Parts: sequence; C-alpha cells; structure tokens
Amino acid sequence: MPPAATIEPSPPAGQATSRGADRSGVDKSGDKVRGMFAEIAPRYDLVNRILSGGIDLWWRHVTVRLAPPPLGGAMLDVCTGTGDLAIAYADRAAAPAAAQGLVPRIIASDFCRPMLDRGRDKAAARHPQIEWIEADAMALPFPAADFDLVTVAFGLRNIADTRRGLSEMARVCRPGGTLAILEFSLPANRIVRSGYLWYFRNVLPRLGNAVARNASDAYTYLNQSVEDFPSGERLAALVRSVGFTAVEQHPLTFGIATLTLATRCAGPVTSPAPKNG
Repeated sequence: MPPAATIEPSPPAGQATSRGADRSGVDKSGDKVRGMFAEIAPRYDLVNRILSGGIDLWWRHVTVRLAPPPLGGAMLDVCTGTGDLAIAYADRAAAPAAAQGLVPRIIASDFCRPMLDRGRDKAAARHPQIEWIEADAMALPFPAADFDLVTVAFGLRNIADTRRGLSEMARVCRPGGTLAILEFSLPANRIVRSGYLWYFRNVLPRLGNAVARNASDAYTYLNQSVEDFPSGERLAALVRSVGFTAVEQHPLTFGIATLTLATRCAGPVTSPAPKNG
C-alpha cells in the first residue's frame, strides 16, 4: 500500500514554518513535535483509549453530529493524527452518500508521516476514499475557499503559532463554511478543575509515557500544552480575529474538552506576521 501523499510547498517569504515556540513557553518546534508523535504513533490509539476511558470517541461523535459532513462538498481534517475524526466523518457520510449519490471529499492532513500511515492503514478497508496528505498546518497546500468544513481535533494546541494555523484554516474554508475545533480545556468548576489537574499532572504523564514506551515524554508535553493553551473566550476571540463569526462553544464532560464551532465570514484572510518566540 503506498505511503501518504506529500505536498509541502515552500511557504511564502517571511512565513513561519512549524519551527519555534508559541508564546506559552511550551516547546512546540516542528522537529520536536513531529519526532514525538512519530515515536508514539504505534501505540497512540491504545493510549488514547486507556487515558480517556474511551470518552474521546463520544466527543468525536458529538463533533460529527453538530458539524455534519458536507454531502457533495469537501472537508479537511487538519492535524488528523491517526485519522479518528476523519474516519468518524466517513462513517457518518456513508449511508446518506450512498442513498443520494453525494459522496463528500474527505482530506486528512498532518505533518507527521508515521501518524498518517497508521490512519491510512486503519481506514483502508472501509474508507479508501479518504485522502491522506502530509502537510504543515501553518502552510496548507490547498487553494483558498476549497472546503465546506474544516476540522481539527486535539491538534490545534500543537501548532507552533496558533493564530497562523487558524488563519490557514480560515483561508481554505469557503465563506459560509464551518470550522470545528475539538480540544482539551480546563473545567470552570473549581472542584472538577482541581481533580482534573491532579490527574493531568500526576497520573496521565506517568501512565501515558509507560504505555506508549517513549523516550520523549510525550504525555508530559500533553499536560503542559493543555494547561498553556488558550481556551474559552480567549480561543473564541482568536477564532473571530482570523475571519470567523457566530462562534459557539460546547463544553463536554464537565468541561475537560470543548467543541468550538464557527462560520467563515466573507472576504480574504491575511496571514499574520510570523512570531519567533
């Protein structure tokens, strides 16, 4: 079976790539993040199911229900990892697409080839139509306004420059199209938040790193990236600033994850100046 396709054009002059750190201070340089996910790719799905108790599957189900696949249109799943959300969309679209003859184009992109290869292998039997593209989320190799739906699940916080990644998602989303961001968040309730942070800081890193058998402390990074990532109104403001409107936020499971939905405004998107730290 052929490997995932690679489309990596050089970014325009002055445009950042996935190297560098976000203002949070967490090291999200491209080489570090790519290498970390490449190392944990073989056990990534297993660790996710163990650490979440399988609740992440329900979160994706909610995402697909509230931001349904565009029958006869096209969707892009950015930072797809091993493709769980893209596959969930293909599952949801299968019956109506067959009945109406409106098969959506589904593209799953990520800049870590081993993760993409795992996803492609998982989907090969049931959903060979999914296209797997190796690409940097800050320099997406697609034309403007190419997709009716753009999604990202548990990957936005891994992009070195969050605003630049969102700007690229806005650029490739057609006016009137939908953005869906599924991401970890911090619960508003102080008691729930305290227990959640204790688990995230003390149990999840040890268990995740042990099961994943990795030397890069990937699940220590997970804890740090979640705590530093802008959530709630801070994320909503970022989404609006790059060209989206009608932002809705749906807290899931006491707020440990949040689904953010938004509609693409009309008009071009101007990428922000690169940030170097």
